[in-house]
Amino acid sequence: MTLLLIHTGGTIAMAMGPLGLMPRDGVLETGLAKLQRAGIPGCAVQILCLDPLIDSANASFHDWNRIAAAIQAGHDRYTGFVVTHGTDTLAFTAAALSFALAGLKKPVIVTGSMLPFETQGSDARANLAEALIAATHSPAGVWVQFAGKLLHGARVRKSHSHAADAFTAAPWTQDPCRLAQDITRTAYLTPELAILTLAPNQSTKAISLAIGACDGVVLRVFGAGTMPDDPQLIQTLKTAHDRGVFILVVSQSPEGGVALGTYAAGAPLIAAGAIDGGQMTPEAAYAKLAHVLSSDARPAAQRARLVENLCGEM
Repeated sequence: MTLLLIHTGGTIAMAMGPLGLMPRDGVLETGLAKLQRAGIPGCAVQILCLDPLIDSANASFHDWNRIAAAIQAGHDRYTGFVVTHGTDTLAFTAAALSFALAGLKKPVIVTGSMLPFETQGSDARANLAEALIAATHSPAGVWVQFAGKLLHGARVRKSHSHAADAFTAAPWTQDPCRLAQDITRTAYLTPELAILTLAPNQSTKAISLAIGACDGVVLRVFGAGTMPDDPQLIQTLKTAHDRGVFILVVSQSPEGGVALGTYAAGAPLIAAGAIDGGQMTPEAAYAKLAHVLSSDARPAAQRARLVENLCGEM
C-alpha cells in the first residue's frame, strides 16, 4: 500500500525569506520523514513536488491541471493521494479537483497548515499526519482534512484568516466525487472569469466594464437572491446574457444560499438569464464555471451542467 503526496507549496513548507514567509525545498520532506519514523501513516509514501513550489495566492488553472494530471496518472498505482496546499486558495483547488476528476476510486485529501512545520506550535504535523491517515481509509472523492475535520472538497471554504481551525463546510448528502466508470480528467482552459460582489449604490460602470471582459461571472448577490433595482445594472446583465456570458449567482451570506424568485427584488436576475447557484460557495461556483467553460459542449449543454449537481456542490 503506497500513497502519493503531491506537494504544491504553501505555508506548511515555508520558511522565512527576505520579504517574509515563502516556500522552501526540503521542509515538507523533513516533516514527512519524522512522521514516518513515528509509524505514520503506516504505509509507504512517495512525494511528487511541483516545480516551482508556490504560495497559493499564485495558484492558477495551470496548477489545477498539474495536480489533477498527477492524480489521474497515478490513480491505479496508489492507494490514495494527499495534496499539500496553501490555505488562501485551498478551497478553490479542492473544488477544482472535485469537478475536473470523474470516476475517482481513491480518496484525494487536500491539506495545509496555518503555521510552517518549523514554527513552534505549528499545526503542520497534525494536519499532515491526519491527511495521510485519511488517505488510507476515506471514501473516494476529494476531501479537505484540516484541524481534525474531514470536509467536503466542493463545499469547503476558508472561514478564518489565521485561526488553526480555519475551514468549514456546509452539510452535505453526496460525497465529493463525480461518478464515472473509469477515471477521466477535464483540463482547465483559460476562460475569462471574475467574481463580482454587489453593494448598495455600487458603480454600475465598474460592473459593466468587468462583465464586458468576461466569458463567465460569479455574481455574489444579497441574501436569498436580490439585487438593486438599477435599470443600468439590469440592462448590463441582460446585455451580457445576450452576448453568451454565464452569470452564476451565489449569496453573500455564508449559509443558506440563494433561491431566485423568492423576492421581487430578485426578478431582474431571472429576467436577465442569471443561473441560480443554490448553496454553492463562491469558490465552488468559480471552479465549476471554469470547468464547464473548459468543455467543448454547446452553450445550452454548458448551461445545463451549471445547474446540475455534479459532486454534491449544490
